[in-house]
Amino acid sequence: MFDTDLIDRAYADLDLLPEAGDAVRATIAALDRGEIRVAERVDGEWMVNEWIKRAIMLYFRIAAFETSTAGQMEFSDKIPSKTGLAEAGVRVVPPGTVRYGAFCEPGVVVMPGFVNLGAWVGSGTMVDTWATVGSCAQIGRDVHLSGGVGIGGVLEPPGARPVIIEDGAFIGSRSIVVEGAVIEEGAVLGANTVITASTPIIDVTGSEPIETRGRVPARSVVVPGTRPKVFPAGSYDLQCALIIGRRSESTDRKTSLNEALRVFEVQV
Repeated sequence: MFDTDLIDRAYADLDLLPEAGDAVRATIAALDRGEIRVAERVDGEWMVNEWIKRAIMLYFRIAAFETSTAGQMEFSDKIPSKTGLAEAGVRVVPPGTVRYGAFCEPGVVVMPGFVNLGAWVGSGTMVDTWATVGSCAQIGRDVHLSGGVGIGGVLEPPGARPVIIEDGAFIGSRSIVVEGAVIEEGAVLGANTVITASTPIIDVTGSEPIETRGRVPARSVVVPGTRPKVFPAGSYDLQCALIIGRRSESTDRKTSLNEALRVFEVQV
């Protein structure tokens, strides 16, 4: 269906781009319809479809600038806004924007936030005010991205994993998740938590700390923290993330979430 080989060759040799134009445009159209995804879960692991990311980067080269308007506001961009939102069952509150090439399942609500090309957003998810969903990010179902949350985009290199927020996660206000980090199913990030590929994520619920990076385990309740590090100029506290508890395994996610927020006194 898709000429993935031609897209890969055009990415390596831009002289082939005119020949690959139709294949690139067909790929972006399929992304927009939700027929393909930049990343998908295979046997429990997230796998990146590198050819799709290559097609996105080539699309930026072949798309032309166009002027569009919304009332008295004027925009000039290569990528138009997504259309057919009402028919798709997606609510977008002005001046929220979902870009062409992103896909939102029915029931998604986008307040005045932003969803970028290549992103996938699952049903029942709220993209709250001034929250941003970056290029290629994969946001699961029944996720809440609170006000001002920044979900980073990951386009290059093509094999790099995008940010993944799995089903039922709650991302607290002004939190940032970037560099291909994975927030597993049902996890809660308290307000102002920053998760990057190198952020120390420290489980402090046991007798000894357990440190990981790049992935927040399922149903974890996480808050921002610091830990000291010694430099030649002295000792300074550096940012980290602390796992302070676990959400209960409940079939009622809303009840479980409310309980977690109350019990662990998480600021959202």
